[in-house]
Amino acid sequence: MADPFSSNADKAQTPAGLPEPERAAQALQVVLRPLARLMIDHGLQLGTMVELLKKALVEESMRSYALEGKTSTDSRISVLTGVHRKDVKRLRDEPSVRIDDVPMATQVVSRWISDPRYLTAERHPRPLPRTARMSNVGEPDFTTLVAEVSKDVGARAILEELERLGVVDVNEEGLVSLRATAFVPAAGLDDAFNFMAQNLGAHLSTAAHNLAPHRQGPLMLEQSAFSLDLTEAQAHELHGLARGLWKENLQTFLQAATVAELRSEEAPGPKHRVRFGVYFHDERLPEPETPAPSPLQANKRTRNPRGNKT
Repeated sequence: MADPFSSNADKAQTPAGLPEPERAAQALQVVLRPLARLMIDHGLQLGTMVELLKKALVEESMRSYALEGKTSTDSRISVLTGVHRKDVKRLRDEPSVRIDDVPMATQVVSRWISDPRYLTAERHPRPLPRTARMSNVGEPDFTTLVAEVSKDVGARAILEELERLGVVDVNEEGLVSLRATAFVPAAGLDDAFNFMAQNLGAHLSTAAHNLAPHRQGPLMLEQSAFSLDLTEAQAHELHGLARGLWKENLQTFLQAATVAELRSEEAPGPKHRVRFGVYFHDERLPEPETPAPSPLQANKRTRNPRGNKT
């Protein structure tokens, strides 16, 4: 069925008046969940994300909310965004945000591969006993390695994270070994991140445009359809159908776009860039919860035919 909650649903009216921070916050709670997964998967810590958000707020307020004929002052940017004036001044002068907040697991691996005490004679990361009790006297161990990096986080938590990331192996004797693949970045990752940034950036920009209190221009297309309570096989079948539909429509769109580009070469006036995309999302629904018995039901007693309590 069509999604009635898209930002340009048929009943959407041109927004006007004061902003709606409470409604926007409720929507952003949903939007931020996959972003949180992306952060955790790729080691982006909260401090870095706060800096990135501040930088985006400052830059967007200067680019899209400047008063005609006036320079955006630090005070005006602070009023628009809530970013402190000292941070506004600092961020205006910085070309990009520095990534200084390195995840603890990454810091542990960095020490492991650089400190001579944790290397073999061939300068390879040596396997480490999990605790000091499992090691020989004077021999380094994983718990000591973690404690040298931070005393605030336990070695067990770091080991669980490294296992989740797939960069260590632990054998039956409790020996922790660093995998060689820990140092090899995934092929094509740069392109994948670039496509994600361009596609999601355009999608969010469309939604933000449609919901802007003082929108300039008509609503942009932003629709979806969904189906519930499907089997895994049915979801897979619909995914194949969606891919086929995209392939057919992509060819039609590109043909029309190519003709339009050729005709616009000599046309006067400002130029536009458009992006037309598609996505398919499949997730497993949570199991329905069994309602807990009421106190009356929990305490209810029955009698069997002989009159005994059960």
